[in-house]
Amino acid sequence: MTDYERVGGQYDRTRRPDARVAARIHAALGDARTVVNVGAGTGAYEPGDRAVVAVEPSSSMIAARPAGAAPVVQAAAESLPFADGEFDAALGILTMQHWRDVRAGLAELRRVACRRVVLLTWDPEFDDALWLTRRYFPRIRAWDRDRFPTLEAVAAVLGDLDVDPVPIPHDCSDGFLGCFWRRPEAYLDAKVRFGMSGFHSLDEATTAAGLERLRADLANGEWERRFGHLRELHEMDLGYRLLVAGGGRSGSR
Repeated sequence: MTDYERVGGQYDRTRRPDARVAARIHAALGDARTVVNVGAGTGAYEPGDRAVVAVEPSSSMIAARPAGAAPVVQAAAESLPFADGEFDAALGILTMQHWRDVRAGLAELRRVACRRVVLLTWDPEFDDALWLTRRYFPRIRAWDRDRFPTLEAVAAVLGDLDVDPVPIPHDCSDGFLGCFWRRPEAYLDAKVRFGMSGFHSLDEATTAAGLERLRADLANGEWERRFGHLRELHEMDLGYRLLVAGGGRSGSR
């Protein structure tokens, strides 16, 4: 699991929110006026037009939050220090894979949100479209599939879900694992990898071996032969999903 006490101070160097992804998240919040952002990190994707309270367990992440960010409480998803129904909505952005007890955390989000729960996550049952984890770093693929809850597991706690795919733009400004799917050279940059929790799950030898294979494939043209067609795409579905529970919209699941 990522050590965010160590990572926090540098995390936001490559993890800048993408406006198109942000628009999807903010739309999913609907007319909720009060929002608790659980696993908030440095505050990416927190809406500026609503009353937000952030929840983050890592002190270094809290210290890295910018001036003017929402007020933050140091706590874990599994034990939120709020009253039942205190917020209109609960928000969680690519966070569930880091919780110690996903079921307990989801139950807490449902408890403190009187209207809806909004989650951006990755579907571990999605047919993996990311070449990076298929060919070069299969251990990240295995780690993600072990850590991310299935959509069925989320629905078992939250009830019926609206499930919307979130295709990733080719020029996504955020730095999560899949966002450089059309920019393979970026993964060779240690600063870029530093903001990706999947790489923190690998030992140095495994990381070095995968990088050497990628570097060689880029140099000899093998990456281009296998995956060059991706450079023609403007966005790609990599399995990222926006989940809304209790939103009152027509369900897609």
